[in-house]
Amino acid sequence: MPRDILILAYPGMQPIDLAGPFQAFTAADEEAGGGQYHLRVAAERAGMVAMQGGLPIVAEPIPRRPVDTLLIPGGPGVHVARKSERLVSAVRRHARTARRVSSICTGAFMLAELGLLDGRAATTHWRACDLLAREFPSIRLEPDRIWVRDGAIWTSAGVTAGIDLALAMIEEDLGAALAAKIARRLVVYMRRSGGQSQFSMPLEIQDSNSFAALMGWAEENLHLPLTAEALAKHAGMTPRSFHRHFFAATGSTPAKAVERLRIDRACALMETTRLSNGAVAREVGFGSEERMRHAFARGFGVGPAEWRARFGA
Repeated sequence: MPRDILILAYPGMQPIDLAGPFQAFTAADEEAGGGQYHLRVAAERAGMVAMQGGLPIVAEPIPRRPVDTLLIPGGPGVHVARKSERLVSAVRRHARTARRVSSICTGAFMLAELGLLDGRAATTHWRACDLLAREFPSIRLEPDRIWVRDGAIWTSAGVTAGIDLALAMIEEDLGAALAAKIARRLVVYMRRSGGQSQFSMPLEIQDSNSFAALMGWAEENLHLPLTAEALAKHAGMTPRSFHRHFFAATGSTPAKAVERLRIDRACALMETTRLSNGAVAREVGFGSEERMRHAFARGFGVGPAEWRARFGA
């Protein structure tokens, strides 16, 4: 029997939170020869639903019979949706019987409203983490995760992380090879594990204009011993002053920033080349495969070998 996937629709939901997973599951069904997934988009009331930005979608009524997977998208409208007794009651009914219940982005607020995240590990879009933590302090929030699974409850970060969540579910259902094929079909740069960070160090540094040029130089010279002292000298500052100002501007120590740059480059090389792990480690400035392995464990919770097996070329 096909696995029924119910995607909740409500006014003000984010379009990509629906479209991304919908496309991933649809492509997986096609690649598997059909009969694996049956998707439906349902709302509190059948008919036209205006998503964020006014984009309309036609939704069917929420079914009575149980579904395999319940998926709650995010969007600014979730805070009104989670106060609808009728909608919350319907979501609660399906959450009791579904094999897995999931949220994308701020859809986590709906799960939290139902008490489904009490005492559980969960994540959401980084911009909403503080609000979720304040309103629902019993959640074991993991703000720097792409997606989190705690038992039958899955939550993900914002926007494109919904595709990562869907790919993880497809892998669970149909195997890693098919999930990798779907990632390639969707032209996803990298099928990211749940342990990966929501944040890109180069993008974070670019947001802090004061050190963007310095980190650009560091990215081009990862083979050098980029110590805090070397960075401070290049920036024309004393080491103590540099460390203080860098942390204030980026929220990261210089050493951690350089490590993240090296990890990002290492991932890119493993994604696009067949260089050995040792060669990658030397290319990006780790020096040895062992040092790179420790950095990957800190950053992703897995080693380079496991990362390459899952996401590499």
